[in-house]
Amino acid sequence: MSEQRSLSVSQLNTFIKDYLDNLPTLRNVYVKGEISNLKVYGGSGHIYCTLKDEQSRLNVIMFGGTTKLKFRPEDGMKVVCRGRVAVFVRDGAYQLYADDMEPDGIGSLYIAFEQLKAKLEAEGLFASDHKKKLPKIPFRIGIITAPTGAAVRDMINVCGRRFPAAEIIIYPSLVQGENAPAQLIKALKYIDKNSLADIIIIGRGGGSIEDLWAFNNEALARAIYACNTPIISAVGHETDFTIADFVADKRAPTPSAAAEIAVPDSYELKKLFGNAQNRLALLLRKQTDDMRKHLKLLSDRPVLQNPLTSFDDKRMVLARYEEKLSETFNFALLRSNVAYLDERLRQLTEINTERLSQRLRLQSGKLHSLNPMSVLERGYAAAFKPDGTVIKGVDDLKKGDVFDLKLYNGSVSAKAVDIIHPSPKDNRKEWS
Repeated sequence: MSEQRSLSVSQLNTFIKDYLDNLPTLRNVYVKGEISNLKVYGGSGHIYCTLKDEQSRLNVIMFGGTTKLKFRPEDGMKVVCRGRVAVFVRDGAYQLYADDMEPDGIGSLYIAFEQLKAKLEAEGLFASDHKKKLPKIPFRIGIITAPTGAAVRDMINVCGRRFPAAEIIIYPSLVQGENAPAQLIKALKYIDKNSLADIIIIGRGGGSIEDLWAFNNEALARAIYACNTPIISAVGHETDFTIADFVADKRAPTPSAAAEIAVPDSYELKKLFGNAQNRLALLLRKQTDDMRKHLKLLSDRPVLQNPLTSFDDKRMVLARYEEKLSETFNFALLRSNVAYLDERLRQLTEINTERLSQRLRLQSGKLHSLNPMSVLERGYAAAFKPDGTVIKGVDDLKKGDVFDLKLYNGSVSAKAVDIIHPSPKDNRKEWS
């Protein structure tokens, strides 16, 4: 054997490496198999594993920083790896240097979604006992979404139609892409920390799973969970589900539906308040009528009509008793006793009459206090709009508005020359 024809181990391995590196087929090859012997190094992010099938095995390495997997590889998971086949000269072994990895038969995003969902559910982030009740009548609605597009317009239109009294605070944010979760979290924390809204709607319109992926972010899910303000998640269409939907206090199938859930219907509220007002008026009228009847019964009693008549029968009995006694006892002494009893009877009559009169005055005073006009007689006035609506505060008027002042003996037409508001309790700045 000639030594001139022999190669060193390094030369042979290098030759094989160069040969394989120059094969176009092996520069970008897809290999599928089952993961085993998985090792992930946290510091570098390098992934080492073996792909196997029924007959063979192949070592695979994926360097950290070359790609970001959207799912977490696990032993036993069937995947498809894309990369190049090359020889590691030192060990004389060929292996697959993977640039990407996808689950075999199912998308990586779906795998990542299910993995994160299972993790957060195990931690209790989806528990119903943690979800906050939505306010029945919110006056400030915080909306976190893209500043343009159909979703934000739909939510503004629905809120304005159903409950015009609500103030809408829009915090614009990216809703798609790698930077979207950070902006969504920033907006959520700002509104919640400064108590700018009674309820928050976070979401966007429909799209692919990649478009909606920002709402499957773990950090965003934890920010929603930690929020003190009730949150409605409105992401995509009715069939779309995200992690934000499971963590939020309420999930809406669409952004428009979120606005429907967030605010009440002002028409229904007016009907509700009108019914309550009618019931209160009916109850007050009934109580007033009952007190009037009671007062009439008291005033019709004979003792109040003519107090002395109630003692006529007693005087007759006393007179007859006096006649009988006069036959047996000293008439002068008896008359003296009768005079004493008559005086005592008169005194008791006056006391009883005064007590009943006082009760009558109390009942009359209560009845008088129930009369709304008695309040106006004390120097108060009630303000009404031209359509008869009660003006409850300065927020119901604007400069130049005409209104009526109801006094106890008539009405006065007035005009708002100036509107003076009370000093604000805080100077916080709201997004609008």
